[in-house]
Amino acid sequence: MTDAAEMRVDFGEPLPQSIYEAPEPIVLRGYVDGWPAVAAAKMSGEHLADYLTQFDAQQALTVYVGPKEIGGRFFYNDDFTGFNFQSGKATLAQVLGRLLGPKVEDNIDAIYVGSTPVDDWLPGFRKSNDVALPVDDALANFWLGGRTTISAHFDFPDNLACVVAGARRFTLFPPDQLANLYVGPLDRTPSGQAISLVDFDAPDFDRHPRFKDALEASVVADLQPGDALFIPSMWWHHVRSSEPLNMLVNYWWCNTPPVMGAPSAVLNHAILALRELSPRQRRAWQELFNYYVFEADPDSFGHIPEAGRGVLGELSDESINWIRADLAKRFN
Repeated sequence: MTDAAEMRVDFGEPLPQSIYEAPEPIVLRGYVDGWPAVAAAKMSGEHLADYLTQFDAQQALTVYVGPKEIGGRFFYNDDFTGFNFQSGKATLAQVLGRLLGPKVEDNIDAIYVGSTPVDDWLPGFRKSNDVALPVDDALANFWLGGRTTISAHFDFPDNLACVVAGARRFTLFPPDQLANLYVGPLDRTPSGQAISLVDFDAPDFDRHPRFKDALEASVVADLQPGDALFIPSMWWHHVRSSEPLNMLVNYWWCNTPPVMGAPSAVLNHAILALRELSPRQRRAWQELFNYYVFEADPDSFGHIPEAGRGVLGELSDESINWIRADLAKRFN
């Protein structure tokens, strides 16, 4: 386990291109320190609540609530037939009131508002609290809650996470640590993404021995209000929020157009179409995927005249439409 690399970029300055091409996470100390929301949060939780209220769209939020016994760790129930929390609806004022209201410290329910689009629920917030990104269609979300723990998971888009309030520890793992993280189901997940089943606060190395190798490969980023963290696509990240009131704004973006589709759909189809084949057949299909996808380059298909390469050439609108039509036909 090592500390994540750090870079200082002054507030308001565009991030250098090297950040977006970085193969590992990078901490950007103080990058959003100039946000009015951060300034309000540094004064007090009440000041942040007052600041956010002016942008409240009065739409009900999806809120996850769990009993104090879960220790803020949103996870499965004991037999994996469901989860250790419930979801419901509440207004922003109700959530902030619950997080900031009088309470006995040992009797706090875990409260968590997950990924929520900023522009829909806090319209106008980004006029003074925003960053410049290399794409125009980045999705900005906010996350709000108390002392919570989000299990290690990955996201396909690149991610810039900006801390507004509270302290957060990110523990991050490169994609090649998948087998060492003991990941749970793909089709029943707490919030859409498969998660590591390891309890980072009390890892059971008898049950999860390879997790020691994952920890060796991990990097850690401790963030305070005003700090930001670049998380490259597909990096696993475990997030612990340690203050009574925590808020984060993050930006997701992809470097490929939406028409390319979600790779997760390919994974699901491969499980359906390939996993139950014989080992001999799976090895043969693995060679095909390597040749046509994972190890493909222009030289792979140089023996085919360029005009006749079809989908093996540079993807065009015509070839993309053919692939999508072929997939639709096969699924139907």
